[in-house]
Amino acid sequence: MTHKRSAGLLLFRRTGEDADPRIEVLLGHLGGPLWSGRDAGGWGIPKGEYESDETPRNAARREFTEEIGLPPPEGEYLPLGDVRLTSGKLVTVWAVEADLDPALMVPGTFTMQWPPHSGTVQEFPELDRVAWFDPSTARQKLIASQVPFLERLLEVLKG
Repeated sequence: MTHKRSAGLLLFRRTGEDADPRIEVLLGHLGGPLWSGRDAGGWGIPKGEYESDETPRNAARREFTEEIGLPPPEGEYLPLGDVRLTSGKLVTVWAVEADLDPALMVPGTFTMQWPPHSGTVQEFPELDRVAWFDPSTARQKLIASQVPFLERLLEVLKG
């Protein structure tokens, strides 16, 4: 059985003074009616699935554009490794330092039948908003399976 694969980009920026640097990460709130009332655990790293004919890094860059509506940032891509979900899906993430204005986001969309069993197909944004969060807040907002990527980023930045 072939498991699905997903790849994404975790943007980070440095804020504060040089003597007291702080890190913030960019997360997206999952779109659609299933996530509309959920804040804690309802945010994620912009990512998406890819097939075997695409490299994970290229998929991460493509998915960033599809979900955020902006080109992926240039810069040094820091590998944060993989996490295998209980579903079997393998998620691979890179971090890249960049600053992005959340107001510039133009989200991609998906369609689903809503309400369930209604026969009505509606379109929803993949991410309904993006925002910058300090690591402590990001831990609370992130889908639990993606928290390891945040922890790995913080370890890499400690140096």
